Amino acid sequence: MKLSRRIGATVLIVFFLTTGLCYGQSIAVEIFHRGVEYAAEGKFEEAKEEFEKALKADPFLESAKDTLQVIEDVSDKKIESKAAMHFFKGVAYSNQGQLAKTIIEYNKAIEVNPRFAIVYNERGVIYGRKGQYDWAISEFNEALKINPKHAMAYTNRGKAYADKGQYDQAISEHTKAIEINPKLAMAYTNRGSAYLNKGFNDQAISDCTKAIEINPKFAIAYYNRGNAYLNKGLNDQAISDYTKAIEINPKFAFAYYNRGYIYADKGQYDQAISDCTKAIELNPKLAMAYVIRGAAYLNKGLNDQAISDYTKAIEINPKFALAYYNRGYTYDEKGQYDKAISDYNKAIELNPRYVDAYVNRGVAYYREGQYEQAISDYTKAIELNPRYAMAYNNRGNANKDKGQYEQAISDYTKAIELNPRYVDAYYNRGAAYYYKREYDQAWEDVHKAQSLGLQIRPDFLKALREASGRQE
Repeated sequence: MKLSRRIGATVLIVFFLTTGLCYGQSIAVEIFHRGVEYAAEGKFEEAKEEFEKALKADPFLESAKDTLQVIEDVSDKKIESKAAMHFFKGVAYSNQGQLAKTIIEYNKAIEVNPRFAIVYNERGVIYGRKGQYDWAISEFNEALKINPKHAMAYTNRGKAYADKGQYDQAISEHTKAIEINPKLAMAYTNRGSAYLNKGFNDQAISDCTKAIEINPKFAIAYYNRGNAYLNKGLNDQAISDYTKAIEINPKFAFAYYNRGYIYADKGQYDQAISDCTKAIELNPKLAMAYVIRGAAYLNKGLNDQAISDYTKAIEINPKFALAYYNRGYTYDEKGQYDKAISDYNKAIELNPRYVDAYVNRGVAYYREGQYEQAISDYTKAIELNPRYAMAYNNRGNANKDKGQYEQAISDYTKAIELNPRYVDAYYNRGAAYYYKREYDQAWEDVHKAQSLGLQIRPDFLKALREASGRQE
């Protein structure tokens, strides 16, 4: 008798949308931060020198371009120095992650100069980072009223729309940014990410490739193009792009994680473990990396390490249904069925349409001899996915063990209709026919299973020969 179940394989691939500093060019960023500190003190000439140095180190550092423009506007008396200092103090706080203080300084800058477009833009970025997307969009709107040619405000507004799941609006915004500034690599990458979220992988690849042509050191463009290749099943191209992203930015945790995901999918578990471990070192709160590393450990037979990783993922994200599901699978592997059922319960509580969790919980119930509960779970899985051949096969097993051979045969037959090469279903149906003493049908299914490559248990063949009087 063959029971079937699945280890969790569906993990979200992280799509990056970018604003602000994003290239992983640490030298340029350090210089830029130094310039911001000078400007916050009103030392604009020293700041200008630093921003110019930053642009020499990274010609695509849009933040340095914007801040140079602010200093130029101060010099031309278009912006009061006091407003500029508040703005730069806000940028300094933003670089430190102190968002509340950032907004206070930006507010002061706008009080001094109500038509300070870049401040509205940057305040919108902060609201976006805080998850306040409607407020962010309102800020970008104000920036664009003052300066309709502010390409970064368009792409930032596009990011806010994408964060709200409004990908068509996002694409429109990024397209407008590109029309204004055809060399704005970030707009291409962000538009590519919006296309990714719509499932338009070819358009995403095209946009990310354009961003890379403009800026060959744009790590996130390689990363997002890798995601698109992965979606198309082009795993080697995806690995190549993730590797390039890591070369440019060795601290790119998500690139390690996604590359690890592919290695795990390819059965290269040691590489998967290595990449996920690196991702965790860089971002200890990356729950997904623990789940993938756990799956790699599981496939290597290292069940205790797998459980440890799934448990850590759950500590980080108590609503991570996949982590509960995979830990349940691992407990099942260890024969700890009560713990497995408990984890499947939690996965289903978090996601009542988690089809595989019903099937695997059914397996655990079956192994504990709780056939009614198993049948109930398989039936629920079939309601959710009427084409789930495995659920029919497993329900057939439970019905067979209850002596309900007609129902079992019906389930195996349905599994075979859905998957004509489902070798276990042929074998299991053959066993049900044997118990019904319908030996010709039993032999027919045994022969079919053998033709599909299954080695039939010798004790079953012996029993079937003796019962049927046939030696075939």
